[in-house]
Amino acid sequence: MHAITLAVADVARSAAFYRALLGTPGSGVIGTEYPATETDAGGTTAMFTLDDGLIVSVYGVEDMRKDAGTTLGEHPVSTIGHFVDSRAEVDAFLERARAAGATLLAPPYTRPWRMYSGFFQDPDGHLWEVVANPGGGDPAGATPDVGE
Repeated sequence: MHAITLAVADVARSAAFYRALLGTPGSGVIGTEYPATETDAGGTTAMFTLDDGLIVSVYGVEDMRKDAGTTLGEHPVSTIGHFVDSRAEVDAFLERARAAGATLLAPPYTRPWRMYSGFFQDPDGHLWEVVANPGGGDPAGATPDVGE
């Protein structure tokens, strides 16, 4: 996977949120010279390249609808997972999200399989889970090490 594009209500607002959350300036709001028409999507977007090369971009929901040629649900139906190395990093990332304008859904907690995580929603309702797996295991899909 190389890019994740999030459909948002306000590109500038979401660009500011993700700039604060991710701690990177990103592209800023670009593509404004390509306005939408009644039938064609506009080009306004903002992009953030993460350390591993993954691009997170925000794109207007109406532009996304026109671009894809389909209707979109009212609420996001996926979760963006962010893995960190420790409980302290989970707490710090959740605090940064809150300070940037996210809605924290509940305090983070340790699951029975020892993963510590917390959830928040960005200003458009996109659901994020921030996870630390102190027991080891592969966050890419292997079974966590719960035998210790």
